[in-house]
Amino acid sequence: MALTPHLPPDAKLRRRTLAEDALNLPNLLTMGRIVAIPFFVWLLDLPTPLRGFWASILFTAAAITDVLDGYLARKLGVVSVLGKFLDPLADKLIVMAALVWMVPMGRISAWVVVLLLAREISVMGLRSVAASEGVVISAGQEGKTKTALQMMGIIALVLGYPYHLSYAGLDLGVVDMVHVGRTLVYLSLLFSFASAAQYVRLFAAAVEAKGTNASA
Repeated sequence: MALTPHLPPDAKLRRRTLAEDALNLPNLLTMGRIVAIPFFVWLLDLPTPLRGFWASILFTAAAITDVLDGYLARKLGVVSVLGKFLDPLADKLIVMAALVWMVPMGRISAWVVVLLLAREISVMGLRSVAASEGVVISAGQEGKTKTALQMMGIIALVLGYPYHLSYAGLDLGVVDMVHVGRTLVYLSLLFSFASAAQYVRLFAAAVEAKGTNASA
């Protein structure tokens, strides 16, 4: 006698749909960011100006695909649960890898990285609880500004060497990209906690409104 698992009628449909989601263009771009992380870290492992340049190109490409995959998902009508999970995960992984790798290189202080990662984990936990309560919290302007400053700061830190800059014939002198990167990351830290406070306020207001509606 053969034993076969009893599956809900739509189980195969869910598996097929998940496989199709994994192969759509936006999710392939998202997974490409995750696959790029080991190569990014490898370029940083033996720091030289050339390797730093290529690492910054790779990180910039990842940041561009972060914007592109969301746009394509909406444009092509292929927004999926898998994409909603992978997209923020890919962002956090490559940012965490970059920041953690910068600490032993002496380009950023460990306390800054700890605070940034603690904020990200706290906000992810808050949004998960909110989602379980049927409350969706969208990123505000502070969160978007934080992300932009953080991305630019990491790119500058990855470049990591003094460069002689000029623009339109104007000599800007020698600029140390580590100092530029640190300044941008410090600014992103301020916006990180401003956006975290906003998340808490929105969550509290949404839960209170839900409780009031339920009572009514």
